[in-house]
Amino acid sequence: MSHSVSSTPRLLAAFGSLLASTGLAVPALAQSVPPGESPAIFRPRVTQAAVTSGLFTVDQIRLAGMTLFTTPFNRFDGFGDGPMNHADPTTPGGRPTLQNNGTFLRINGLDAQTCQECHSIGSNAVIPFRFAIGGVGGASNNAMALPRNVDVSDRAGVGFASFDGRFINPPFLFGSGGVELLGKEMTEELQALAKQARANPGQIVQLLVKGVSFGSVVFQNGQLDTSQVEGVDEDLVVRPFGRKGEFQSARAFDIEAMQFHFGMQPVEVVGQGVDGDNDGVTDEVLVGELSALHVFDTNLERPFQQRLDAEGLAGRGLFQSMGCADCHMPQLDTTQPLLPYSFPEIPTRPFENVYLKVDLNRSPAGFDKTPAGGLAVPLFSDLKRHDMGVQLAESTGGRLDRFFITARLWGIADTAPYLHDGRASTLSEAIEMHGGEAQAARNAFMALQSADKVRVLTFLRSLRTPTKPAKDLLEALGR
Repeated sequence: MSHSVSSTPRLLAAFGSLLASTGLAVPALAQSVPPGESPAIFRPRVTQAAVTSGLFTVDQIRLAGMTLFTTPFNRFDGFGDGPMNHADPTTPGGRPTLQNNGTFLRINGLDAQTCQECHSIGSNAVIPFRFAIGGVGGASNNAMALPRNVDVSDRAGVGFASFDGRFINPPFLFGSGGVELLGKEMTEELQALAKQARANPGQIVQLLVKGVSFGSVVFQNGQLDTSQVEGVDEDLVVRPFGRKGEFQSARAFDIEAMQFHFGMQPVEVVGQGVDGDNDGVTDEVLVGELSALHVFDTNLERPFQQRLDAEGLAGRGLFQSMGCADCHMPQLDTTQPLLPYSFPEIPTRPFENVYLKVDLNRSPAGFDKTPAGGLAVPLFSDLKRHDMGVQLAESTGGRLDRFFITARLWGIADTAPYLHDGRASTLSEAIEMHGGEAQAARNAFMALQSADKVRVLTFLRSLRTPTKPAKDLLEALGR
């Protein structure tokens, strides 16, 4: 497929005309809207048949995805939940709204109209901050997920504002295609090791993939014993997205985000023609629209490292000698350059139902090839969950309160605030708050002389975000 984009400022209109001419688009809006008003989602709607037709370039699909990413949804798109579900007022679909405003909740989703609202900061290392499509969010963009009790005035007398949900600072999307490809390959390798264990009862099989150990499994008493598995769920699916490692792909993340943040029900969840949240709108997010969004998400430019001076090189050596690189692994390599896109997705079989493949070396992601023909992904993570100690623990009462997937450090120079909820405003604070499995590395940093601490921070500040992600699409739109 071509990787060039037309330079006409009427690109969207031209794409829409081409889409309509194929007969693969969704017909005009069925539900009634007041005169002078309309849904915000791009018309004609993008179907999965259009995405898989071969009539559109990857860049045209990316454009459709970026359009959805930046669209402020309204009620006629299906924005918002339906009537409150008194039996389950927390799960998306039947949530109440704040002060009965009928639209927003904020404390448990229904907190934005567009993906771009929460992913818009390219760099917080400059003043004013540099805007970027697909960037991080500031503290005001933190998602407050699934709380049932919020005690802002400390009526309980515990010395802090109690909150039994999750407080999540939005990460960036840059380079996510390489991360997703790594996750798929690691999952495939783990599934093969589990199969090996089943074929050899009583033999302990070490789950070592791409230099990362996920513990071991053994097949005994007629079943696979996963009690020694670590850093990943018992199904041995690497889920690199979400602070807890909840989503195997950007698509899986988007499906939940659509429901949580916007009350938009994907067709692949509720069914075609089904009003899943009883808000009077069906087919709120089409399969093809999520596919286009997935392609856009995973073809944004990757973060990069500036050339290191003597201080930065010394800091890199300290970073490794202190043990930081044991979890924040500087680079993981894929075995292939092509990211497959599947529908439907089967988490344990990530290379099935593939409808499209994109070369992440040639796409805007621009990953370097390895001598073996795969891709070098310099993410500074092992894509594994770790116990981070009491200080960073969440308070949901769940089994993963203390566990977080290793944060990817690429781009960290530009992405303050830090940690899962943005509680650290500086890199030094973020390191100092590490505990649990990271306690030894944290202590080693704290024991350094001031000059050596500066060297480590100099190294970390060489890890930068792309300066203008989606540059080709923005230029094509005259932006």
